[in-house]
Amino acid sequence: MAAARTSGLRLLGIALLAALASATTTRCAPEAPAAPAAPARSSGRPDVVLVTIDTLRYDATGFDGNKAGTTPLLDRFATAGRVFTNTHAHNVVTLPSHTNILTGLFPYQHGVRENSGFALGPKFSTLGTILRGAGYATGAFVGGYPLSARYGLARGFDTYDDRFTSGGLDDQFALAERRGDEVVAAANVWWKGAAKKPRFLWVHLYDPHAPYVPPAAFAGRFPDRYLGEVAAADSFLAPLLGPLLTAKGGRPALLVVTADHGEARGEHGEMTHGLFAYEGTLHVPLLLWGSGVAAGRDDRPAGHIDVFPTVLAATGVAPALGGEPARPGRSLLRNWTPAERGVDLYFESLSAALNRGWAPLRGLLRGGRKFIHLPLPELYDLPRDPGEKTNLVDADRRAVRAAFEALPKVSQWPPPRDTVSSEETARLRSLGYITEGGSTNLAFKPEDDPKNLIALDRQIEAVIDAYSRGALAESVKLGQQLVQARPSMPLGHSLYAQALIEAGRDDEALRVMRAAREKKVATPSMLRQLGLSLTERGLLDEARAVLGPMAAGGDPEAEVALALVDSEAGQQKAALAKLERAIAADPRDAGAWETRALVELRLERWAAARDAARRAVELQTVRPRAWNDLGVALFQLGDVPGALDAWQRAVELDPRLWDALWNLGVQASRNGRPQVARAALQRFLDAAPRDRYGGDMAEAKRLLAALPAGSGR
Repeated sequence: MAAARTSGLRLLGIALLAALASATTTRCAPEAPAAPAAPARSSGRPDVVLVTIDTLRYDATGFDGNKAGTTPLLDRFATAGRVFTNTHAHNVVTLPSHTNILTGLFPYQHGVRENSGFALGPKFSTLGTILRGAGYATGAFVGGYPLSARYGLARGFDTYDDRFTSGGLDDQFALAERRGDEVVAAANVWWKGAAKKPRFLWVHLYDPHAPYVPPAAFAGRFPDRYLGEVAAADSFLAPLLGPLLTAKGGRPALLVVTADHGEARGEHGEMTHGLFAYEGTLHVPLLLWGSGVAAGRDDRPAGHIDVFPTVLAATGVAPALGGEPARPGRSLLRNWTPAERGVDLYFESLSAALNRGWAPLRGLLRGGRKFIHLPLPELYDLPRDPGEKTNLVDADRRAVRAAFEALPKVSQWPPPRDTVSSEETARLRSLGYITEGGSTNLAFKPEDDPKNLIALDRQIEAVIDAYSRGALAESVKLGQQLVQARPSMPLGHSLYAQALIEAGRDDEALRVMRAAREKKVATPSMLRQLGLSLTERGLLDEARAVLGPMAAGGDPEAEVALALVDSEAGQQKAALAKLERAIAADPRDAGAWETRALVELRLERWAAARDAARRAVELQTVRPRAWNDLGVALFQLGDVPGALDAWQRAVELDPRLWDALWNLGVQASRNGRPQVARAALQRFLDAAPRDRYGGDMAEAKRLLAALPAGSGR
């Protein structure tokens, strides 16, 4: 039996910027139930349902004033519940915001500051760990990759369902995700099966995230596609919330609905989120409904940190004690004292600092005013100026100084050296924030302020747009211009290198990545790709030098990449040991399982390879290389039909996975599927790079010519 080909080494994208939504099927909106009444009080512990809707602006909901009919289901709960009209997030990206909600801590307290490069440490308790310890059944169902179990939020959940069904290919500016109706369907099954105990259910819907591609039924009803996504998310919740919260009798329930952050939608020059912290992204909806919740509207200055004590107050469960920072939140189920109403709310936006080297943004909400700490500071009076049009810094410099002095020292970025653990030091050094001499003092100037770099943000979008359209020569040119415009910006080098790789200009890409590393302007994802590119060329010692410090700093993807280095060096047992450690640390790491499948194939352990590849695609169906290697394993085990189906799935996900295309074409031609073979072989001949596959072209032509005419499979 001729050997089939395993996948190549290029496993990691190097400029994964935006988690983009994808919806391809049509589903009509279910009819919303009648307005629910809050259940009566009960002595039993209530069920708790926490719904977080990604990228949901406060003013996109009907209960916060939108007249377009976007949220009829949630509006009915708002009628009988309590709407908090002055609620703010503390971050403007997904992972830190959800960590704030689930821990009741500010980001500088728990340490998760961005979507990538951070994970919640095991010493921190969450609503999941505390409620499970109190006897609750706990389930979480999430719709977007930034909340993958690998980032630490899965602890405490009996079930943590982070399976993703679209997006996430390495050469796309997309993160893996799952549409809201799929998330809710899985959550509903869990909910019905866990009824013997009080239940804590967290459901996260990713749908309103850019790009806005609502299902056809909602695209037709809403000319504004963002609002169409919001309306779709509301409708997706109906099968869960309708039956659960309109039922009479039984255990009482508490429903909490909020967003992780909003969406700028062009305000202040920002198109999406993650750059600034104006009200379009920082102000979020918050709705409570259920036992003990008084109906009405509430203008208290609430924050995400207040969700944690509110849930514990409703359940009567005490928070964990000892070894953790003091939690700053206040229960929303009781009246606040004047002092509590006057507490500062901290916020930050560090994505541009971490990914682009721009000035970090921190700030305080204090007495209705917003203080933004940047090289060009800002102060807004929100009640009088909700659009943040008039910067009052010059009118009240004393208040600005006082607010900035009140910012916690430990919230600084880069963090003060004396607050950084040894593990974090390695990560910060890899990011270029700590030099070999140990300094973390970076002086940011007005030219580093994001407000002065909005034009550069447009250039970044232009590179991504050209790349996404397949205009690779254009994306290479724009990427080079981006690097020239701001050589100190790590993201520019990543975009330029990725465009070169996809354009087949690997030698140039390698030069760009090496230079970026030498100048300490390489992102972690670029360094991982550099390590893999070096491995592909057989430069294994240099690859280890790149990946080793990252793995030592706690980067799990770098550890998996090091396993590939071992595998290429013929050290399969060493590679397997690293992968076993990675899988033990995170059994749901689809990338580690995918890499293990490759190593098992090289050890000719076909059944083990099959099982590892199957586990990878169970966890994340959108992994074409895992599907290819599953096909190889099945082929070697004699299951040729299963192998052909796996290879077909691989090339559907990634038409440029040439080894899978070759496997499919060759074996389909030999096993009675001429139409499948013809399509695969012709595509291989038309598009596979000749410098890598030139020797196979003659064989492909021969097989193609030998295929029988007609309509076979």
